[in-house]
Amino acid sequence: MDTVISRGCGLDVHKRIVVACRRIVGPDGKVQSETRSFGTMTADLLALSDWLAEAGVTHVAMESTGVFWKPIWNMLAGPFEVLLVNAQHVKKVPGRKTDVKDCEWLAQLLQCGLLRPSFVPPLPLRELRDLTRHRAKLVKDKTAVANRIQKVLEDANIKLASVASDVLGVSGRQMLNAIVDGEGRPEVLAEMARKRLREKIPELRLALQGRVTPHHRFMLKTLLEHLAFLEAQIARIDERVEAAMRPFAQELELVDTIPGVDQRNAENLLAEIGTDMTQFPSADALASWAGICPGNNESAGKRKSGKTPKGNRWLRRTLTETAWAAAHTKNTYLSAKYQRLVRRRGKKRAIIAVAHDVLRAAYYVLTRRTSYNDLGSDYFDRMDPQRLQRYYVRRLNALGLSVTVTPVQEAAA
Repeated sequence: MDTVISRGCGLDVHKRIVVACRRIVGPDGKVQSETRSFGTMTADLLALSDWLAEAGVTHVAMESTGVFWKPIWNMLAGPFEVLLVNAQHVKKVPGRKTDVKDCEWLAQLLQCGLLRPSFVPPLPLRELRDLTRHRAKLVKDKTAVANRIQKVLEDANIKLASVASDVLGVSGRQMLNAIVDGEGRPEVLAEMARKRLREKIPELRLALQGRVTPHHRFMLKTLLEHLAFLEAQIARIDERVEAAMRPFAQELELVDTIPGVDQRNAENLLAEIGTDMTQFPSADALASWAGICPGNNESAGKRKSGKTPKGNRWLRRTLTETAWAAAHTKNTYLSAKYQRLVRRRGKKRAIIAVAHDVLRAAYYVLTRRTSYNDLGSDYFDRMDPQRLQRYYVRRLNALGLSVTVTPVQEAAA
């Protein structure tokens, strides 16, 4: 194969060592290859950088191995052009795998221009991504704690969730704190209800009559303290995310115009895909990278599977949450598409299709720097009115009615 990069290096990255293969192609076409191992301490990585610089290396390739590639990227991304590649795209023949052969194979593929780099956002977006992902984990932990609180209440036969829509609302928390403090009279606990929940005081008196032991009070106190801690941590992360999003205020406002996208989902979306859409050749390429498009598995002219590929799980979760919200909006294209697909394909596939459209919309909104322009809930009817007509005629025929369809102009004449 032709040499595209004359001075390159392949790195096989591990927790404690980095095996580097430096390949130099001379003017006569001869290849000089040298392999050396380095540690992963900062001094070792600086020595690696000096070793590459003394040979005039311009490009470096390495696999995305856990989080071990990050310090190497931070150290080498300035002086060299670093390519982070998917390990599945550079697999070698089975049975011939060693650290030395892995880095040699990477260096050879790099020099031939056969490596496709992964998307690595700039440092501000990487820091924002760390914040949003940590917040998502804290929210998940908060949900788990809320579920454990409900388990303790059920064990004590406190049926507060059967009456109150939000056990951890203002009224519910006041009742739970009173239970922890030793209050056991259901009529006293029921009087702590506020606003519309006071209309259910008779039901609350029955629901709050249980068998609460000192063990239940201890567990509730521990869980409520844990819940308060998690909420405080989430609030701190929210403040930090808000500060980190200030340079991207315009992009945040544009993405927020898409139906179903709230501020938190917009922050998560921008943290995962960035604001520079030139990183992706097209909207379809972005959807493929996110793993939110149909799979492509075809052989001998037969399509075997349309299962969505694996992609960015954090982005996928954000998009599915947004799709559920968009599916319940009124008079929008996204809700119309969900209703159109859910009858034939089911809820899950319909949601994935809506999530795919949300991501494509975000791509074009960020590329064109314009607000979202909704196509309208009647978009599919306008695209194929004859199909809609045939559908309603079939429905009426199924009811035993004979229908003659006449255009409005002819009927008026």
